Amino acid sequence: MPVDGSNAPVLLDGDEWQAYFRNFKRSAFRLEVHQTYTMPAEAETVRAFLAGESMPDGFNASWHDLIRDHATAGRRMTRAKIVRRPLTDYSRYLFEWCIPGNVAAGENYQIVDVTDRPNLGLPEQDFWMFDESTVVHLNYRPDGTQINRELIQNPDIGKYVAWRDLALESAVPFGAYRT
Repeated sequence: MPVDGSNAPVLLDGDEWQAYFRNFKRSAFRLEVHQTYTMPAEAETVRAFLAGESMPDGFNASWHDLIRDHATAGRRMTRAKIVRRPLTDYSRYLFEWCIPGNVAAGENYQIVDVTDRPNLGLPEQDFWMFDESTVVHLNYRPDGTQINRELIQNPDIGKYVAWRDLALESAVPFGAYRT
């Protein structure tokens, strides 16, 4: 419950949101279900990728430093990305410009290809789970624009752990995935 006792959602932004990535103790897991994300901070690099330009020097360096620091300290960052073929332009951008650097920095990036599979039982909801205790939903419009990040109050952690485990059991490591 929010501090004021209301049923209002707890929305996260700015440093309050970034603190979850700095302060987790053991693990951070992300389930990515959308095929396209329309993030203003990525607009220029997605445009450059689609135009066939070279990846800029130092691309995502601060994120890679964060991943590397956590990996060095023994904290795991894992992501399961659901994909459908043919890959969207955005997924191709992730596969060519984003994911390789994340993996090189130490993130365990897994791919769940659902192109030829029945419903695996995974939610249609993006989320981060920190230390198997804190869950944040990432809410998006159909076009991939983020609406907000909502801290889930009193989450059923068992449900999120089961979804994580199902996604990872159904996945292949990024480096082994063939489009």
